[in-house]
Amino acid sequence: MKNQKGFSLIELLIVVVIIGIIAAIAIPNLLAARRAANEGSAISAMRTLHGAQMTYASTYGAGNYAHAQVTLGGTLGLIDATLASGTKSGYVWTNEATDFTGTTPATFWFSCIPTATGGVTATGTRRFGMATDGVIRSDTTLTQYANEAAVLAASVYTP
Repeated sequence: MKNQKGFSLIELLIVVVIIGIIAAIAIPNLLAARRAANEGSAISAMRTLHGAQMTYASTYGAGNYAHAQVTLGGTLGLIDATLASGTKSGYVWTNEATDFTGTTPATFWFSCIPTATGGVTATGTRRFGMATDGVIRSDTTLTQYANEAAVLAASVYTP
């Protein structure tokens, strides 16, 4: 009988099957972790945008808020260039501001939705919004909030 070295075909197939099972368990968890990280980044960006708007109103806007995110970035540097572009960490952003008048105060709101909403490439499962009051709101509708009233009508975000 000859002395054989190496692995048999059956042994190699068993190893491949075990690796496949481990991958089938790990990949969905990895994708869920990425979605959670994107949502955490969106929440953090909401807080950053709120602070930037308050700074803008008190130093540059004479009591009014910036009408566009890009205004808060650029030479002012209140937010980073990525967030100012309107897309960051798998979320796309929109905002609107209303100037104060003799009878109404200045207001603003922000909204963000995932850039990809389905399948394995989904970047998030919720939309987020924030108005002048600074309260983060969210729900599972995956379209941008239409206006400040829609943001204020949404559920308060609870982690």
